[in-house]
Amino acid sequence: MAALRTGPSLYALPSRIYAGQRRNITIKQLEAAKNDRERVVVLGSGWAGYNLARSLNPKKFQTVVVSPRSYFVFTPLLASTSVGTLEFRTALEPVRSHRSKYEYIQGRADAVDFGKKEIMVRETVRDPNQGLLNTRAGEVRDERPLEMRIEASRGELFPLSYDKLVIGVGSYSQTFGIPGVKENAFFLKDVQDARKIRNKLLSSFETAALPTTPVALKKQLLNFAIVGGGPTGIEFSGELRDIVREDLARLYPHLIEHVQITVYDVADKILPMFEAKLGEYAMQHIGHEGVQIKTKHHIKELRRGFPQVDGQGDLNHDVKASGFTLSLQNGETSEVGCGFVVWSTGLMSNPFVEKALSPSFTAPASSVRLLENINASPTSSADWRIQKHARTGSVITDDFLRVQLDPGDHHDDKPAAVLRDVFALGDCAIVDGTQYPATAQVASQKAKWLAKKLNKGTTDIRPFSFASQGVMAYIGRWNAIVQMNQGSLSGRAAWIMWRGAYLTKSISWRNRILIPVYWMINATFGRDISRF
Repeated sequence: MAALRTGPSLYALPSRIYAGQRRNITIKQLEAAKNDRERVVVLGSGWAGYNLARSLNPKKFQTVVVSPRSYFVFTPLLASTSVGTLEFRTALEPVRSHRSKYEYIQGRADAVDFGKKEIMVRETVRDPNQGLLNTRAGEVRDERPLEMRIEASRGELFPLSYDKLVIGVGSYSQTFGIPGVKENAFFLKDVQDARKIRNKLLSSFETAALPTTPVALKKQLLNFAIVGGGPTGIEFSGELRDIVREDLARLYPHLIEHVQITVYDVADKILPMFEAKLGEYAMQHIGHEGVQIKTKHHIKELRRGFPQVDGQGDLNHDVKASGFTLSLQNGETSEVGCGFVVWSTGLMSNPFVEKALSPSFTAPASSVRLLENINASPTSSADWRIQKHARTGSVITDDFLRVQLDPGDHHDDKPAAVLRDVFALGDCAIVDGTQYPATAQVASQKAKWLAKKLNKGTTDIRPFSFASQGVMAYIGRWNAIVQMNQGSLSGRAAWIMWRGAYLTKSISWRNRILIPVYWMINATFGRDISRF
């Protein structure tokens, strides 16, 4: 009997494809595969790190991406995914793929030795924070005993050398130290945050629909607060308004009268990055659609559980704990019960930047260049400190994106300098003397600029300069506002431009196909309101 014919062995796959999908590479294998290439270690898989890694020449550089997150998030679509307008997959790009020309290690940098040109990496494959890098959205520690046990066993620590280091670790959501915000607020920085918001929204409606839920509690369950009047907060309020009016109103018609969406901001206006007429248009449109805008409101506290109001009756512990109390101050202090609070008030320094990049260090004189004479090295290699922005804590770079240094303790006579082979991009960094916004647009342009310069070997010719492509924001009910150098636009035409821009900016053809497909499916059949 003839032997069965089989397909080609997995081991016969082209080495390029196998190398691209390899998951268990060791440090020894990395060294063996390096050959005569320089190793570029990229910390982070966000807009800066992911775009840089994809753009570096693999013949010239051995690129190694180190990130606890094994995927890139297309952040402008998170608000849409949080309410089911799009599915979560459409906002993700895997860091690993058969086309990738770089290596990936799932871990986070714990420390850097600039003298040895080495970072210490802690593996995070079993990290329960996967997908929630920046928040503990809406959870309290008592609810996650299994995760706490896993957290007690930290991942293995190992060294990784570099020839060039690119720091693109991003930033965390700014909570201003307000009590309860970090523990109880919902953020919108990652796809898992969007999933939690969708689940909480639907659970609030289901709880309010129960025959045992009193009217006073229904109003609190269906009161949704957004803190922050920037593009993220306003776009989420628009998406939330859409799912409530277009989908949930059909499924819970008796509850819609109790729904309230409110945007709070400490400033005296929303969307300050837009020109006045666009901001006013947004205010009027949002108000007309039933979303309240409350400016000049300070948040004092966010705690778990509803405030007691007349008509609630006796509530069991689970129902009490299902909501939140927002303490506000606007002349006088008041308390508001909410189904959830989405927090979008800006950014704060990443703990890696705050801790690992704070101590003074020694670096070889050959790795340091003086700012006053970029071709000269200092006479001493000791006591340098990473230069940081006084207010934000961001790493300060020169306009070639090299990390700037200040003299360490007791060396005030030394001039400022830069690390020639260490760069910083994205939300964790700021170019000295500029006020570029901490946006995906800036991070992406920095990454592409640096990749081009490294590939050409001309990192000290023609400094980086940000070219704004405009700003845009969705404001609900198929309306948007767009501001560009060529002019501004508002209304339905701006909404079409907004959708078109995000569709064309999507990285993979898979998502460029999936996004319009989901738009069409949801327009025809309604949004998916499954809880899973």
